[in-house]
Formats: sequence, structure tokens, C-alpha cells
Amino acid sequence: MALDLTIAIPVRNEEQNLPKCLKAIGSDLARHVVVIDSGSTDRTAEIARFYGAEVVDFVWDGKFPKKRNWYLRNYTPATKWVMFLDADEILTEAFKTELREKLEGNSDCLGYWLRYTVYFLGKQNKGGYFLHKLALFQVGAGEYERIDEDQWSRLDMEIHEHPVIEGKVGMIRSKIDHQDIRGINYYVTKHNEYSSWEAARFLKLKNDSKATGRWSWKQRLKYGLMRTPWLGPAYFLGSFVLMGGFRDGTRGFAFSILKLAYFTQIYLKIRELESAGSAEIKPVEKSHLV
Repeated sequence: MALDLTIAIPVRNEEQNLPKCLKAIGSDLARHVVVIDSGSTDRTAEIARFYGAEVVDFVWDGKFPKKRNWYLRNYTPATKWVMFLDADEILTEAFKTELREKLEGNSDCLGYWLRYTVYFLGKQNKGGYFLHKLALFQVGAGEYERIDEDQWSRLDMEIHEHPVIEGKVGMIRSKIDHQDIRGINYYVTKHNEYSSWEAARFLKLKNDSKATGRWSWKQRLKYGLMRTPWLGPAYFLGSFVLMGGFRDGTRGFAFSILKLAYFTQIYLKIRELESAGSAEIKPVEKSHLV
């Protein structure tokens, strides 16, 4: 029987990734599958309906809430659980088996951290980066942290905001496959936008004791290095050495170099914002990101 679960997939122009994502979910895993679409101009909505998913249209006004919180507030799922899944994330059989065990069991958890494989240049990485997100939780147990943007980015979905859950949180250890097939050009464009958002977010929140008090030790370490040029090199060493990126050879080295570039961009954009006395970086034109 289907789990008492809604799977929500935020999208924009995802006709390449979405079919594989929806096929992997299947027809008997969740009571409800919904695709939250930001005005796609390709076949995304058509594909979603073909696989039996509901399509909800989202238009961002540049303020809080963004896409996931907007959905939770305006289309509150009627199921006990909600799981947010990206279109390039593929549910494995091992994950679905463990998901059933957790949600049908007697656990007292209000949410679960999910773990993901990482693919780069068409192959699964053996090391280099450990991706995990708190993307599964009980409806009403919390929502994604609030960051008021006032249009200082064009990213209409929560990027590195985490859900704030007041209660016990567990982990599903079986991994979801993260397989974005849109290539390096998309990867670089995406991280250019993300780095602008990270820089502006850091300057907005650095003196907010309530927000910083919720940071994990990893976030504290990351944000402690934000104003230094060592942020990029630290992430390179962490990716290539500590997290085993060297096991992927030249692919792993290139992946770690891109991590260095991304975090160096954040440092430089913080410096640029501070010099300008502003928390506004001009966003990349015509964002194609969800």
C-alpha cells in the first residue's frame, strides 16, 4: 500500500531529468506526488501529468516565502509526511525499502536526514563530497528557515536553508541517486548564482543571534571562514583529501577545484558587498534555476 506521504518536486524546465525521477517513484510508494512548477517553457508540466503527478504553478514575488515554504503554507499536504525531492534525484530500491521501514514503524522521529550519491562527468563519485539534506518530515512539524530577501536574488526556491524541526530527527542511510544530466555549463551557472546568494545571506544573518544559534557545527565552521581567502582552499583540501576525492582520480581533482572556485567566489563577493556597503549583488540575468 502507498505510504501516508506526499512527494513534492519543485521544478523549472526539467524535461530532461523529470521522467527518470517520476519513473523511480512509481505508482505505489506515496499517496500523492506533486510537481511545483515555476513557469516552465518546455514539456515539464506535460511530462508530470503523463506520470500521474499533480502540477501546481508557482510565481515568486521576490519575498518570503519561497517555493517549498509557499507550498507547505498554501497547499498543505493531507498526508502525515512530506518529502521534497529534486527532479535530478532518483529513488533507489534500497532507499524505498528503508523509507517504508521507517515510516511504517514506530519511530518517534519528526523528520529524517536523507543521504545522496554524487555524480560528476557522468560517473558516481567515490568521495569528494557528502551530500545530505533534511528533506523528509511530518507535515506541521516545521518549515524551512526564514530569510527575507527583498529580491536580492532570483533564486525562487530555498537553496541552503534547512527545515527547522522542533523534535527528534533521524536518518535514512540508504542513498538517493543525485544524477543531474544538464552538464558543466549548468553546474557553473548554478554555482555562480548560489555564491551570490551565499554572500548576501552571510552579511544579512551574521549579526542575527537567533539565526546563527541554529547553525550546525559544520555551518559554524563554514561561516567562520567566510571572510577569509582560506575558505576555498579549505574546501579543496576537505573535498580532495579528507573526503576522499583523490579516489576519483582526475575527475575528483577537477570536482575539488570547482569547490575551491565556488567558495572563493563567495569570499570575493562578500568583500565586494562590504566595500560597496550593500547587501545587493546584481543577479545573473534570466535564471534557469528552480
